[in-house]
Amino acid sequence: MTEIGLVSCTKSKREQAVRPADLYMPSTFFQKAREYVEANHDRWYILSAKHHLLDPSGPPIEPYDETLTGAPVARKSEWAETVYDQLEAEGVLNADNQLVFHAGRDYYSELIPLLDDMPVGVETPTDGLQFGETLAWYNEHL
Repeated sequence: MTEIGLVSCTKSKREQAVRPADLYMPSTFFQKAREYVEANHDRWYILSAKHHLLDPSGPPIEPYDETLTGAPVARKSEWAETVYDQLEAEGVLNADNQLVFHAGRDYYSELIPLLDDMPVGVETPTDGLQFGETLAWYNEHL
């Protein structure tokens, strides 16, 4: 089974356009999650509030100030439908794959129900943990 990590974007970003994998590096959470997914998953993507599903090695993007945290359900639903379509286009929504979310609930609460009818596996290893607990989880598993 192929494990695919999905890491959420973060508020802290570099001040200039860089490839997606490097844009969020000022964030401790992103650094830990990236280190974990690169060591433990076969592939990974970034869940971006503005750009939806990002290839970490994709072309440079400009910093932005957008988040799904606290966004209305309608906004999160629309965002989730776009991400679902992108995951489908990437060919990862099959029984050979496990999607592992390294993100807050705002980044998967509307997406996971869309995946229910798909054969892909879904895991949320840090679900329900507070920020400090999440960082501790990464420290323990790295």
